[in-house]
Amino acid sequence: MSGKIVLLCAGGTGGHLFPAEALAGALMPLGFRPHLATDERVERYTGTFAWEDIHVIPSETVRSRSPLAMANTLWQLGTGTFSAWRMLGPLAPAVVVGFGGYPTLPPLTAAAWRRIPTMIHEANAVMGRANRMLAPKVTRIATGFADVAMMDNVPKSKLVHTGNPVRPAVMEAAKTPYPGLDGPINLLVFGGSQGAAVMSAIVPSAIARLDEPLRRRLRIVQQARQEDLAAVRETYAGLGVAADVQDFFRDLPARIAGAHLVISRSGASTVAELSVIGRPSILVPLPGALDQDQAANARTLANVDGARMVMQPDFTAETLAADLTALLADPVGLQAMAANARNAGIPDAADRLADWVVKLAAM
Repeated sequence: MSGKIVLLCAGGTGGHLFPAEALAGALMPLGFRPHLATDERVERYTGTFAWEDIHVIPSETVRSRSPLAMANTLWQLGTGTFSAWRMLGPLAPAVVVGFGGYPTLPPLTAAAWRRIPTMIHEANAVMGRANRMLAPKVTRIATGFADVAMMDNVPKSKLVHTGNPVRPAVMEAAKTPYPGLDGPINLLVFGGSQGAAVMSAIVPSAIARLDEPLRRRLRIVQQARQEDLAAVRETYAGLGVAADVQDFFRDLPARIAGAHLVISRSGASTVAELSVIGRPSILVPLPGALDQDQAANARTLANVDGARMVMQPDFTAETLAADLTALLADPVGLQAMAANARNAGIPDAADRLADWVVKLAAM
C-alpha cells in the first residue's frame, strides 16, 4: 500500500481523540495513512474514526503520589515505551504526532529515541503535564491558542500556532446559521464525565426558578451521568419542560449547532467547537485542576464577549437563573455573542497542522 504512515497518539478521551481524528481527515487526501496509538478507553469513540490501524499501548496516569502508585505508573510507562519501541520499527512512520494525555508518553518518547520526526499539539491555553515532559524531546510544538503558558526552557523556535483541529462533524455543523429566537429556546447542557455531576445538580434547580413564560419556551438537551439520569428527567417532567437527557451524545456538534445557548465545561475541544460553530455559552471551568487550564480556555472566549465565564463556587441555581433570564431576554446580545465566538474560531486548524506534518515528513 502506497503512502507514508503517520502515527497519531492520544489519550483515550474525546478531548484528545477528536483533534487527532480531525488531523487524520486532513492527512488522508494528502496521501498519508493515519494510525492511532492510544489506550483501552478508545473503544467508546472508534465507531466514528477511520484509522488504518489502532495500536493500544500500555500506559498509566499519575493518580497518586504514594510510592507504590508512582512505582506502578513508572512500570506501566516503561513497559509502554518498550512496547512502542518494538512497534515503531516495523511500522516505520514518517512522523509521530501527540495530542496530550499520559498514553502519549511511551510512543512519543520511543519515536524521539528512534530519531523519527515528532510533534505534539497542545490544545489548552496552559500546557499539560504529559506535554511538558515531552516538549524538550520533540521536533515541533503546535498550539491551540496563540498564547500558551508553558516551560521557560523550551525554545520558542519549536512553537507553531495552528489552532485546535475540529472533527468533520463540527465543520458540517458550522454551516448551520444561528437559529432565530422568536419561538422555542434550545438550551444545551453538557460537561463530560467529570463535569456532568454539577450540571445535574445546578441546572434543573435553576430552570425551576425561571418565570413560567420563559420556562415554557425552553427545549433542553442535557448530558447527565447514568446515576443522575432519572432524577434530572423527573425534575424536568415535573416542571413541564421538554427535555432530552442522556449520558452521551454521539451527535454533539449538531446539538451545538441547534442551540441558542450552551452551558458547559471549558475543555479545549469544547471551546474550539463552540468557536468554529459560533454559539454563545456559559462556561464553568473544572475546579481543582493544578494548571487551571479550563479557566484559561474559557477566558479566551469571555475576553471577546463570546461567552460568560462562571467559576464553580459562583455557579449556583440562583445565579444561573439570573444569568439565563438576562441572556435569553436579549436576542440581539445572544446573536452578537454567537458572532464573537465564531470570529475567534480557527476552522482550518486541521489543515494548518497537516501542513506541518508534511514539512516534518520531508525532513
